[in-house]
Amino acid sequence: MSLAANPYWQYKQNDVQGASPGYLTLMLYDGLVKFLKLALKSIEEKDIGGSHYSLIRAQAIIAHLNETLDHKYKISQNLAALYDFMIQRLLQANAKKDAQMIGEVLGLAEDLRDTWRQAVKLARETGL
Repeated sequence: MSLAANPYWQYKQNDVQGASPGYLTLMLYDGLVKFLKLALKSIEEKDIGGSHYSLIRAQAIIAHLNETLDHKYKISQNLAALYDFMIQRLLQANAKKDAQMIGEVLGLAEDLRDTWRQAVKLARETGL
């Protein structure tokens, strides 16, 4: 079955295309957490290729989040520094296959995701 004929793929495409910018960011954080957990699982299972793939995907998500920051807000500078740290940590973790380093970034990613989830919920409830 091609991707175009796959009902799940069509649903996801519609979900992304109709999503608010805040919800899209939340989806990116969810993906980041997912790939970091997959990397940890791959390292645990001694799947070097799988861990590499998952870490590269996580780094790409962080890079995208960093590139799309709106620098007219002061918090963007702090987030840019945090994203840079996270990418550097994942580069080191990938080279060393270090689960502890990935765990550090996972904790940060989960905190960012949970905070963003609350912000999206608040924005929806208040009509912002």
